Amino acid sequence: MIELRHVNFSYGERPILRDVSIRVDQTESVVIMGPSGSGKSTILRLILGLVQPESGEVLVDGESMSSLPEKHKRELRKRIGMVFQDGALFDSLTVGENVGYYLIEHTDMDWEEITERVVEMLGFVGLIPEQVLDKLPEQLSGGMQRRVAIARALLSTNPAVMLYDEPTTGLDPQSTETVLTLMNKLTSEKKISTIAVTHQIADAMTLADRFIVIDEGMVAFDGTTDELRDCPDSRVRGFLEPFRESVDLVLARKFVGWQMME
Repeated sequence: MIELRHVNFSYGERPILRDVSIRVDQTESVVIMGPSGSGKSTILRLILGLVQPESGEVLVDGESMSSLPEKHKRELRKRIGMVFQDGALFDSLTVGENVGYYLIEHTDMDWEEITERVVEMLGFVGLIPEQVLDKLPEQLSGGMQRRVAIARALLSTNPAVMLYDEPTTGLDPQSTETVLTLMNKLTSEKKISTIAVTHQIADAMTLADRFIVIDEGMVAFDGTTDELRDCPDSRVRGFLEPFRESVDLVLARKFVGWQMME
């Protein structure tokens, strides 16, 4: 679904990504991790075609996002949903208007039909439409705002892949669990691929079984949970070490869950 082939990218004279190759297949959940400033969020912007690589290719569903004219890029972006770190909701619009924004601006649907679609999507992300539809984003908790942002992305693009930039940063534990459960629900029920950038290692382990670690703009690791835990690369071990206790705890919980299923 998504592929980066030998991508190089710089901001001015500062190299950000160096010879990065990544492939994400349909319905796969992948988490991209790494130190701050390593280029993780830049990968999401490249996938969306918001910035262009200096060399290499960015492919979305087999088409080169790097070389398409802007009109075709807009069509390709309809296959991609994006949830930004703070939700990026419109402060002056109600929840209903935020979720239905794309339909309001780009279709001929009447408000009654749009409202029906909005109500359905709010229900899917676990919100009670009657309680939130007419509220402004500032009246919602951080976790509810993230769910509204996910609902808007789903209704705007009917995506095959969802991109998340630090989806749980700043949320309390209960809200974090709710958002992670929803993200996993999109993969299992709607068969939507997930690419998430996060600093939250425990959250990453809950979301995916494949992890990519970026260090100084290069892919330092690409593999499974067990491979990540046992990776001998000093860059990866150095990044994970402060979170080792969290990693071991999540892996232990996963193991117990697998044993119960067996």
